[in-house]
Amino acid sequence: MEIIPYKDTYDPALLQPEPRAPHRRQLGIEGAPPFTGVDIWTAYELSWLDISGKPRVAMATFVVDARSPNLIESKSFKVYLNSFNQTALPSPESLRQRLLEDIGHACGMPVDVEIRLPGEFGDERIEEMDGELLDEIDVEVRDYRPNPALLRTKGAPVDETLVSNLLKTNCPLTGQPDWASIQIRYRGPRIDRAGLLRYLVSFRQHGGFHEQCVENIFTDILGRCGPERLTVYARYTRRGGLDINPFRTNCGERLPRNVRAARQ
Repeated sequence: MEIIPYKDTYDPALLQPEPRAPHRRQLGIEGAPPFTGVDIWTAYELSWLDISGKPRVAMATFVVDARSPNLIESKSFKVYLNSFNQTALPSPESLRQRLLEDIGHACGMPVDVEIRLPGEFGDERIEEMDGELLDEIDVEVRDYRPNPALLRTKGAPVDETLVSNLLKTNCPLTGQPDWASIQIRYRGPRIDRAGLLRYLVSFRQHGGFHEQCVENIFTDILGRCGPERLTVYARYTRRGGLDINPFRTNCGERLPRNVRAARQ
């Protein structure tokens, strides 16, 4: 079995930016997208050395604006964070400043970085997304590639929040499965719930970065169902100590609390 080496000394060149524009063009988006939002990353396995050589550990949260020209390929992000493992730094703040600079440079736009030390770990909470769960609807599923034709509306306008834990997509580079819970909050013509559940399941064999998949779902619902207000928020389970949680909205909704779900 081939063992893939990784660097354990600081190397910002490990970060691999991925331009957002090409995929958005595939969605028919030219210029400003029909949403605002962020990508919220949580790193659970962050470690470095202090100046005496003693290891330190922390968790970190990164908030990347969806307007940034680039997203960051997740494996490169993990490898980059691991490059701090044998790197001596004078303080957690010096680490935060390097993260701010490197990740902002890769994304092409300033980012927010928060580091939580072990004394703050007790504040971590497990909390599921609020909303009406779709997953127990009795449906027959035949589509495992994204099929927006499954989306339809029926009935008078509503203001509701729907949730599913059945979203699965695949990494476009490795083919590894990515699991997520997704929350859809909208105001507009009532979306047929069975059709929405089938549509979400239809991503099961789809290869795409987390951020791209959420934007695909957002634009499909917006285009097919015509809601006046729409917010789509996905919380993906962690892989390699890192999770990604894209949030997209067209109604100026405030950023969600970064409270992890049980599967994260």
